[in-house]
Amino acid sequence: MTMTMSAAAINAACATSASHVAIELVEETGSTNADLLARVDGLRGPTLRIAGNQTAGRGRAGRSWLSAPGAALMFSLAWRFKGPLQRMSGLPMAVGVALAETIASLGVPVQIKWPNDLLRDGKKLAGILVETQPSRHDSGIWAVIGVGINLVMPDELEAAIGREVAAAPWLAKMDRNQLMAALLSRLAAVLDEFDDTGFAPFAERWNRLHAWQGREVVILDNGKVLQQGRAAGVDAIGRLMLDTEQGRAEVLSGDVSLRLSSTIGLS
Repeated sequence: MTMTMSAAAINAACATSASHVAIELVEETGSTNADLLARVDGLRGPTLRIAGNQTAGRGRAGRSWLSAPGAALMFSLAWRFKGPLQRMSGLPMAVGVALAETIASLGVPVQIKWPNDLLRDGKKLAGILVETQPSRHDSGIWAVIGVGINLVMPDELEAAIGREVAAAPWLAKMDRNQLMAALLSRLAAVLDEFDDTGFAPFAERWNRLHAWQGREVVILDNGKVLQQGRAAGVDAIGRLMLDTEQGRAEVLSGDVSLRLSSTIGLS
């Protein structure tokens, strides 16, 4: 894939918001997130790393991200924030807003599953993994934002994943440089805003994209049901609000999983 992409072409197609981002392309690596995390203290500024293939891609809670060469757009973006760390809890959801809005503007309507999976027709189209590390040089916080977007889905890859997943053939037909530039431009603008304001201004935009608004859901931790209720969107710091029999509850993401009640036989 990277042979059809170039840092110069991506940069030329980017909006001003992303003009200061350094862009790296590699044919194959273990994990673009791991690559950047190992180097954050030596980075001069925001850095985008794109891989044609990742052999050790990761999702939330340590899960593997399976992909095939050329089938997905996989990248990580290292970005320094003012902090403090507790303010960063809503960052994955702000990133979800940026990606969903961009993909929708390119003709592929998507929704967000809390906290930050992108769904198309109810199936996972993209995943986001945000990892943070304090800066050694100042009080700032580095975040490395990993993104994997399924463009095409070969049958054998879907079989290896073990569940139905979505793809976006329309995006796959786009020039990859233009696609990456569109995503990076929106992401950079959102990250700049988030650094100044936190998640609060994004909550309404997130709720408009919420896939399971008003649906009965359960919160799982290692397969155990922690809470059950009707999904009522997110609050100003990104907590999922659940309307339960005991009243309204707020859930922080952590490593818990969200499922529709109907999919696991709960009513």
